Amino acid sequence: MGTQPDPRAGRRDEAAESGGFADLAGSPFRLDRDRIVASPFFARLAGVTQVVSAGGSALLHNRLTHSLKVAQVARAIAERITASDDFGQVAAKLGGCDPDVAEAAALGHDLGHPPFGHLGEQVLDRVARHRYGLADGFEGNAQTFRIVTTTEVGGPTPEGLNLTAATRAALLKYPWARLHFPAPHPAAMDVPPRGAAEPEESPGTGSAKFCAYSTELDDLRQSRAPFADRVEVWQQTVEASVMDLADDIAYAIHDLQDFHRIGVLQHASVSTELGQWLATTGELADLPDAELLDQHRKPGRSLEYLRRRMHAKDGWVTNDEAFAAAVAKVRGELVDELLAIPFDGSIEAEQATARFSARWTARLVNGVVVTPAPPTRTGHVTLRPAQWHEVQVLKFVHRRFVLQRPDLALHQRGQATLLMQLVDALDAWLADRDEARRLPRRLHDLVELAHAEYSGLARVAPELLIGATGEPVRGTDAVRGLARGRAVVDFVASLTDRQAASMLDAISGRSEQPWSEPSVL
Repeated sequence: MGTQPDPRAGRRDEAAESGGFADLAGSPFRLDRDRIVASPFFARLAGVTQVVSAGGSALLHNRLTHSLKVAQVARAIAERITASDDFGQVAAKLGGCDPDVAEAAALGHDLGHPPFGHLGEQVLDRVARHRYGLADGFEGNAQTFRIVTTTEVGGPTPEGLNLTAATRAALLKYPWARLHFPAPHPAAMDVPPRGAAEPEESPGTGSAKFCAYSTELDDLRQSRAPFADRVEVWQQTVEASVMDLADDIAYAIHDLQDFHRIGVLQHASVSTELGQWLATTGELADLPDAELLDQHRKPGRSLEYLRRRMHAKDGWVTNDEAFAAAVAKVRGELVDELLAIPFDGSIEAEQATARFSARWTARLVNGVVVTPAPPTRTGHVTLRPAQWHEVQVLKFVHRRFVLQRPDLALHQRGQATLLMQLVDALDAWLADRDEARRLPRRLHDLVELAHAEYSGLARVAPELLIGATGEPVRGTDAVRGLARGRAVVDFVASLTDRQAASMLDAISGRSEQPWSEPSVL
């Protein structure tokens, strides 16, 4: 008897795989990894901001080096799971945990990040929704899924990379659409999965995080089909959960390293915040929330507010003793050991940074557990309580002492203006009939692709084109407007930081030479 084909290894277009597209690896999941790494969308991540633009500096992570480290952590977690009899059996019942799949998803998880990282994501989302009426807006994870299934053209099929169902499903960190899928939507659950609820600052806009636009819902359904009887429709696959956790671990550790290296993360301010909270825990616990917010700059207040938010959002795991222990551990190993000596580029400083990274990565990976029936706020692969709390404190330090800095806000407001001006300029170019034949070919092709997609949806699933206003999209002009908006957003999202700035200079008449700018995808 022959062996049954593995449904996890199925591709959207099996016929294309017999068409002579050369691959180096024998495993279908290793092929996925190779195709992602060979994609120009992966190469462009070297020029995309992680937190601040690296500007060619080896001291700061970009999206490419971040993705490589996430892949390293993801593979270590997956191998730990498969090597454990208990964890391995649980993972197998839930659909499997192949290290190649976890690594491939980790390598590809940031393909959809636009120029300037999360700042660019926010700008393009506002542009997509408010300017073009795209109810889906823009979301980096959904853009990643769109790239690997639709807009990447260098693979063995005319659209996408033709990845296996397992790898596509592993890229679905938030396996739902913003508004329309699945029904009932996970946002309506009593305790929504992380990311499924509407953002507090934008009610009525659908889920804060999601992984598929309406144009890619068929691909989402197909990739999730092999897991239909294994995990709930709103749950991550095990491999997606591995990728998600690896991303969290890498983010918590490596971004702190970056800002220690360049002198932004200062010993005194971090030490005072953590030390003051440890010394006055009882007093801070008695303060009302409003007072904590008003006095957030006073040491200890922001950390106390985090503790309360954790209880409100993640009561399934939050524990005050574990939180206090995590604060003490981070203070001892981050503040008193790493930050106590300013980074000066010496061998001693480099070794201290490497030790910090290696020690924390090993500790967090060794804290991984696989749970058959987790709470809705976490995946099947999570951390033991001690390590979970430590990650929250590490992320807090980064958020409080890097992301909330006024000088970073000033820099990012300029980047936001740059992206909006570039969208305006490209939109005006698309509207200029006299220049239609001289459009960037890539932009022209994206318009044609999006027009075909939205025309098809208007015919067979018009309900997917109904936005938060409840008004359906009717007529060719309306469909053309949606296509134009999606194409501009796709195009801008495919640029590096430098390409976006250079293109705006060129289209605004500020560059002197026509062929001096970096090429675009």
